[in-house]
Parts: sequence; structure tokens; C-alpha cells
Amino acid sequence: MGVVIGIDVGGSTTKIVGVENKSIQSPMFVKATDPVTSLFGAFGKYIYDNGITLPEIEMVMLTGVGSAFIDQPLYGLPTAKTDEFLANGLGAKYAASLENLIVVSMGTGTSFVKVEGPHIQHIGGIGIGGGTLLGLSRLLLKTQDIHLIAEMARKGTLTNIDLQIQDICNRPLPDLPLDATASNFGKADGNASPEDIASGIIHMVLQSIGQAAILSALNSPIRDFVLIGNLTQLPQCKEIFPKLEEMYGVRFLIPKYSEYRTAIGAALTYMDGAPIHPIK
Repeated sequence: MGVVIGIDVGGSTTKIVGVENKSIQSPMFVKATDPVTSLFGAFGKYIYDNGITLPEIEMVMLTGVGSAFIDQPLYGLPTAKTDEFLANGLGAKYAASLENLIVVSMGTGTSFVKVEGPHIQHIGGIGIGGGTLLGLSRLLLKTQDIHLIAEMARKGTLTNIDLQIQDICNRPLPDLPLDATASNFGKADGNASPEDIASGIIHMVLQSIGQAAILSALNSPIRDFVLIGNLTQLPQCKEIFPKLEEMYGVRFLIPKYSEYRTAIGAALTYMDGAPIHPIK
């Protein structure tokens, strides 16, 4: 089998990965002003940087919202599209040693995909994600530089922004410690520092995603959640999700190449014989 290229085409960012014999090769992402430019830029750069020739490529698999703009094969290569939620499921399950899990895909918004053995099902989502974080930061912090926002948040004091259980009660509530959040931004006032606000924004977005994920599993025995997408790279994930694990008795996993898992899953749909839609 040759190299299978998996590509997750977003609105302006494309993620690409080569998979050969189930081994991941040098994931990469490229930004551009539109999906088509981003896709072709990513593809050209990827094969050049990795010394891959066109005859070595067995299949190009596309997924993501931007793939809707592609209606012809890439450079005459066998090209197909696959469902993004299926790609999320296969990508999250790859090398996870789990049969039953819920994929939490943290993109512009957040989607939840249930994986039970070979069965993969989209079960819903919320409109809170990276788009929320950047939109609120543009309004409140006058920046959308995610690295700057994360660094500001690291210096902020969350208790100046969020109302906690200890602010309204002098003893823990059942299953809720004193430092649990009672209300995001419930203590914010006009004197809040930009660093405090940044901390409040990131915590609100990540906490909301984690709690929504837990609620999505209430009617199932699943207690393992695999986090994928760009937001997994925020350093605050390492403090927020462990607290949710302790409170709710669940497990959140951030796998290697977490931000590329949809692209990896796109390649795996072809390799595993899952449904694909060839582009003629």
C-alpha cells in the first residue's frame, strides 16, 4: 500500500498528514485566505517537505467544511471525501487503546461523537469553542492572537472573575468542592484586569466544553473522552480537565497529534474500508 494523504480542510486552515502502514508521517497545517488556496498550499508543501512523489500516493482523502469546495481530483490522483464525524471517530480512536469513548472535537464550535466499537455516531454539539474564545477576546481584549491570550490568562487570577461555591456558601455542596465554579464571570466588574478577563474567557470555554461532554454521556456507560482539535494545545487544558475528572469520575485524554486527528481519521476511512465518496 502506498501513502494515503488525509486532509482536513477548514475555512482558512488546512491540516494534512500522510499515513503509510498505519504510521503517521509529519502532520502539518497551512493557513490561507480561502479553503482552496489553503488546501493546495498544504498539499504542495507537504509532499515537497517530505520528499513524496505523486506516484507514491495511493489515495487523497478529504474531509472538513472546506472540502465542499473541491469537485475534482487533486493533480489527477485518486481523491475522495468522507464524513467529518466518521473521521473524528476513527482519528480519535487511533492508538487510543479504547473501544468505547466520546470524541470531543474542539474547533470553532464543539461536536460530540460516540464511538462504541465499530459504531460511530454524531450525538450533538454546542456552539462554544475556539470561535467563542476568539470572538470574546476581540471584544474584551482587543486581540485574537491565541498565544497572547493564553499567556495573559496564565498571569490572571480566575477568582477575580468567576463566582465560586465558596463565595456563596461556607461548606461544600454534594459532589461540589468549594472551588467549583458557580457562575462564569459572576464576580467580574469594571476593574478587572485584561489578564483576569483572559483567564475567565479560557476557563469558561473549556469548562463549558468539558461539562457538556460529560452530560452527553449520561445515558451511556462511557466515561472516557478523547479531546481533539486546536484548543487541546491551550496550556490551561492541563489544569481544567483534571479538575473535571476528579469532580465527575471521568477521564479526559489528549492524544499525540490531537489537533490533526480529523485529518488522520480521513486517511483511516480509506484504509479501514469505511464509506467514502470518490471525486471523479
